[in-house]
Amino acid sequence: MTQQIVLTWSDWLLLIRHFFMMSMLSIGGAITTLPEMHRFLVVQQHWITESQFNASVAIGQASPGPNILFIVLLGWNVGMNTGSALTGIVAVMVAMTGILLPSTTLTLFASAWLSQNKDLRWVRAFKQGLAPIVVGLLIATGWIMASAHQQGEWHLWLVTLLTALIIWRTRIHMLWLLGAGFLLGWFGWI
Repeated sequence: MTQQIVLTWSDWLLLIRHFFMMSMLSIGGAITTLPEMHRFLVVQQHWITESQFNASVAIGQASPGPNILFIVLLGWNVGMNTGSALTGIVAVMVAMTGILLPSTTLTLFASAWLSQNKDLRWVRAFKQGLAPIVVGLLIATGWIMASAHQQGEWHLWLVTLLTALIIWRTRIHMLWLLGAGFLLGWFGWI
């Protein structure tokens, strides 16, 4: 069981402000902001635990639907750690508004402008320059998720590395790998 937290009005403003900022940094999707979300929610504010963070991401990514479902679960866990389901619902709304509103508004206006100016050299260069940034953010996300493993659990690092190699070098669908990970965990092998 987690320690119960108390959120003040300034905490709510801090939460939505942080998700606003993450929204504007989410080049390549909200998943690329996981390292910063982890730092803020787990390390700095202590609003959720390491295991709640990892479970939120894992369940959100494994669930059918939009890639952003993990934000709902992060918000839910923050709210539920206050001891109230109503606060959980409010935290979900705050987190989702914070992550969706700025980037959606920017995307609406920027996509229209970029569509009209797609042939400009600097627009093409900007788009190509974003690719390595997204890859770097995804690697940092994987590192944060893998770092949750305890010292001495080398086999979990090995599974992480093998999974990354399989995804990179084959066309095996990730759901098969998720199923394999489920079975390995179910039988206690990892």
